[in-house]
Amino acid sequence: QVQLVESGGGAVQAGGSLRLSCAGSGYTYSSYCMGWFRQAPGKEREGVAVIDSDGTTVYADSVKGRFTISQDSAQYTVYLHMNNLKPDDTAIYYCAAQGSGRDCWMRLWDTAKYTYWGQGTQVTVSS
Repeated sequence: QVQLVESGGGAVQAGGSLRLSCAGSGYTYSSYCMGWFRQAPGKEREGVAVIDSDGTTVYADSVKGRFTISQDSAQYTVYLHMNNLKPDDTAIYYCAAQGSGRDCWMRLWDTAKYTYWGQGTQVTVSS
């Protein structure tokens, strides 16, 4: 029932910016925990940023100061605003949500904790 749909990916030059969107539907929990993950060619999927329903955010060290995760006022759309993009940011970016919305920060980078996933959107950063 829960569906997540990413959009906003594309190709940019290093130093450029993109904003990814994750439109959610069918999520009925009063609290939630959602994150952005990415998977680069030849690498495992890794966490990028997480936000809970209180607006608390956590970022991977590799994107701190460059990426911002946020949500709209309806709290059904989550964004990842990416600035100063680097070639190493090239990956498929996935929006994900934990099933219960509780204990958001326990094992927050563990992909197994996220039960709902979008289809992914490609981000390509050229030098």
